[in-house]
Amino acid sequence: MLMVTDVVEIAVIMAYLVIVIMLGWLGYTKTKTASDFMLAGRGTHPFVMAMSYGATFISTSAIVGFAGVAGMFGMGVLWLVFLNIFVGIFIAFVFLGERTRHMGHVLNAHTFAELLGRRYNSKAAQVFSGIIISLFLPLYAAAVFIGACEFITSHFGISYHLALLIFAVIVASYVVTGGLKGVMYVDAMQGTIMTVCMITMLILCYKMVGGVAEGHAQLTEMSDEVFVGFKAIGHQGWTEMPKFGWGDSQYDLWWILVSSIICGVGFGVLAQPQLTVRFMTVRSKRELNRGVLIGGLFILLIPGTAYVVANMSNVYFNKYETITGQLLSRTERADVIAKKTRDVEKTIPCSLLHIDEDGDKKADFHVIEKGLGKAAAIMPKAEVKQLENGLIQVKPRGTAFKRALTQTRNGRWMLNADSVIPNYIRSAMPTWFSLLFLITLLSAGMSTLSSQFHTLGSTFAHDVFRKLRNKETSSVKVTRTSILVGIIIAMLLSLYARGGFIVARATAIFFGLCLSSFLPSLVGGLFFRRMTKPAALSSMAAGFGVTVFWLLFVKAKEAGAIGLVQRFTGGESSILAGYPNWPNVDPCFVALPISVITAVLVAAFTKPNTSEELEKCFAK
Repeated sequence: MLMVTDVVEIAVIMAYLVIVIMLGWLGYTKTKTASDFMLAGRGTHPFVMAMSYGATFISTSAIVGFAGVAGMFGMGVLWLVFLNIFVGIFIAFVFLGERTRHMGHVLNAHTFAELLGRRYNSKAAQVFSGIIISLFLPLYAAAVFIGACEFITSHFGISYHLALLIFAVIVASYVVTGGLKGVMYVDAMQGTIMTVCMITMLILCYKMVGGVAEGHAQLTEMSDEVFVGFKAIGHQGWTEMPKFGWGDSQYDLWWILVSSIICGVGFGVLAQPQLTVRFMTVRSKRELNRGVLIGGLFILLIPGTAYVVANMSNVYFNKYETITGQLLSRTERADVIAKKTRDVEKTIPCSLLHIDEDGDKKADFHVIEKGLGKAAAIMPKAEVKQLENGLIQVKPRGTAFKRALTQTRNGRWMLNADSVIPNYIRSAMPTWFSLLFLITLLSAGMSTLSSQFHTLGSTFAHDVFRKLRNKETSSVKVTRTSILVGIIIAMLLSLYARGGFIVARATAIFFGLCLSSFLPSLVGGLFFRRMTKPAALSSMAAGFGVTVFWLLFVKAKEAGAIGLVQRFTGGESSILAGYPNWPNVDPCFVALPISVITAVLVAAFTKPNTSEELEKCFAK
């Protein structure tokens, strides 16, 4: 028999989904042409455009994945929020937005790849950029899937596989039919829901830890609680940046945080295909300028709140969390996975408590009771009190990372940064807020996924399939088929890539790849008549090639997971394993400079497009 709360949850979720379907249907009824499907008819309201841009930009990868990283590594992640606003909103809207909108209109470009292709009068540029997007966008989509499904699994107690299937079907139901109009209508609604939720969460979070000043003071005092593995790579506490330097492993965290998380994503937004195309949906520069304030406030509130709350969750878990319920079972020894790559697995022996809080005979909380053996010194020791009514009261005394305990598909236990926010919401927030947050995560995930899959489908159909066949085809039909294939690929990736803060890593990989491959060609094409077709192609090839090489052979986390590098290094996860810090440097730190230099040098020695072509591109 369903409890009242279950009925309310189902009713609210169904109402939400009905609204989503209605907005998708509204988009479907207004989608008459390919331009409607791919660019929403080029007449989008500035509020809808700005909220859609923000909702697409900020997904579950920010609210769950990057927030989990913030909970582990500290307030330094807030520099990403600064770059998101200054670069992702101000520079993108004010400087790139109008040029992109204008050139997209005069060239009648429908996609990011087509914009590059028509600017350089190059089929190769259009197809090559389309292939890059089509191949790697599912990786980013998988990160968003994982972020949403981690919370759905935690909230409803269902299997991760079932959560993934349900969520994918919901997304497919409106992105396949409604085109970009349907996507943007839904995005605007979802962005509004996200804003309300995050403001509420920030207020409740600070209230729980005694206020802003008291909460931050407690967080500063907790530096001794930092996980020993993080201390070894430079973690100095949640309110300080990691140690900066070069040539020693104690500086690894700085390079992980700054090169991959902050810079890779912070600057990578400028070359995101699914975001850039938003600028081509409005009529004039006026709409773009009006969107700056809306977009800036949205970015400040959504990821900014998520990162602050994730940091403050350390205070809650360590000092305030109290769990009361029935002890269902105790795992006397579990080798909890703290770090796992293809060739290395580091585990911590612990005893675990499995607690039923709501009386349904199912474990609601899985808590580390204590570390075993030498691990006793580095893991929290829970305070367990037996109550007279037969229940127990547990104070876990953990931190965000040490409380991020989750079970893998093969039944093993691991510390998973992507579980920090879901665990915090489940433990700290009232039931009604958990429902609001669930709707928020559905909104964040669906808004980003819908745009990702719309971009993927449009790009493959319009820029790859149609161009390679050298004839006109039913673009909308091929687009919808491509979307379904992309969803299936992203689902498969989501099943095999959980753990190891994969949500943040996968997002950073895609952002960095787009940054290195596309930014010189995009900026050069928008602002400089002297930028040539060979320069654009060479720049894209250089940025893409260096990024892929770095991921396969240098960046230890990714190269080790892929496994190819071990064949050449005798088991090492990087060809630079003996050189500290290099295996943690993000590819974009090397690939982007090479891509820029390549573009400048090749442009200097090759002929630009004809004056007629350039006049068309730069027409007033």
